[in-house]
Amino acid sequence: MTYIEKPRFSCALGGALSTISALPRVVPIVHATAGCGSNLFGAYMGGSGFWGSGYCGGSSVPTSGLTENDIVFGGSLRLNEQINSTLEIIDADLFLVTSGCMTEIIGDDIEAVLRNFKNSEVPILSVETGGFKGTSYNGYELVLEKLFINYLKEKKSKRKNLVNIFGLVPASDPFFRGDLSEIKRLLEKLGLEVNTFFTNDQSIDNLKNASEALLNIVLSKTYGIGAAKSFEKKHNIPYYASELPIGPTATAEFLLSISKLLEIDNKKVEKLISEENANYYKYIERISDIYTDSDFQHYAIVVGNANNTLSITRFLYEDLGWIPKIAVVTDQLEDNQKSILDDSFKNINLDRDMKLLYETDTSKIYENFTNIFEVDKSKKYQDSISPLFILGSSFEKDFANKIGAKILSVSYPILNRAILDRGYAGYNGALHLVEDLLDVILSGR
Repeated sequence: MTYIEKPRFSCALGGALSTISALPRVVPIVHATAGCGSNLFGAYMGGSGFWGSGYCGGSSVPTSGLTENDIVFGGSLRLNEQINSTLEIIDADLFLVTSGCMTEIIGDDIEAVLRNFKNSEVPILSVETGGFKGTSYNGYELVLEKLFINYLKEKKSKRKNLVNIFGLVPASDPFFRGDLSEIKRLLEKLGLEVNTFFTNDQSIDNLKNASEALLNIVLSKTYGIGAAKSFEKKHNIPYYASELPIGPTATAEFLLSISKLLEIDNKKVEKLISEENANYYKYIERISDIYTDSDFQHYAIVVGNANNTLSITRFLYEDLGWIPKIAVVTDQLEDNQKSILDDSFKNINLDRDMKLLYETDTSKIYENFTNIFEVDKSKKYQDSISPLFILGSSFEKDFANKIGAKILSVSYPILNRAILDRGYAGYNGALHLVEDLLDVILSGR
């Protein structure tokens, strides 16, 4: 068994809970031993920029809290009791019963329990999310697949301009709300209706009408793909997978691809790109004096998950003019997922001396750095890469201190920033990222 020091993901149950709690008025019922739900919520509520508990999340989540007696004799009666009390107390539009390791091991038949509530006014579904089902990212996929297959009704007629977007994992992608909102803003300017499912303007109705969409847009080459394939098989809706677009270059490419797929007038999308570029560069132009005069160009190391690492690296290189040296993806990935990311990395590498690493163990990231760049501890003869900037998580603080680099937390876990509607996607998000980078550089003055 591989030992992972300071992992940046939890079990499947954790990902399921953060996903369910991000959906409006959807409440999880945790069928697991005491402590599972509270510990997992604690990790995500604090580690994702103090995201908080939301509606009936966190310590308010109903749980069966199984004890030794339930493990020996079965926890079905306890779950039945918990569902009854939950329906009596909590006002929700949908409940999802999630399972933990112990309930999966002892074989509790959750579906049999739910048949007792088939006449409930509020729908109740179940998701198998034992820890051995995978990481938190797998939990996200499991919840989406359950909703897309078992909750959405099949609808033959499609709404002309409706699209669904997903792929950003709540909490594991700390900026998921701001990123989804920016992509939604841009797509709406193309005349589209957009279901994001997780932003503040959404309701259960957005989830219900998702099967009427013309296209599913997955903002990830790694996560949400399985759910998108299940969606296509059940509802005959195709999907398009794209890396999260950050900055004018990637975002223009993204918008052109979407407009081509949906046969949107090319003049319309070109006008939108022109307007957004003009607005973006007006802001950038204002800081160009201090940027060039003070030589704010930096070498960069980007550390994060499979969703944001390459997107940020591409923006730094193609739009900001920085020099990325290492990109580190910290997720547990299958070989085929790594292959997809490798191909994407080659598209931005352009024969420069950049390296893409896969490392789940936090301490080994520094070891990899020292293996690539020899560190002269005397600091007298070191051929250093300086000035150096790390875009990573709160776990990279010690790493940055060791090598004298500046640091901005942009990936989970983020313990030193509060995140409300901040996002780095699109045009406005890229401006936010530039602003945050310069804030770190200037804060020492």
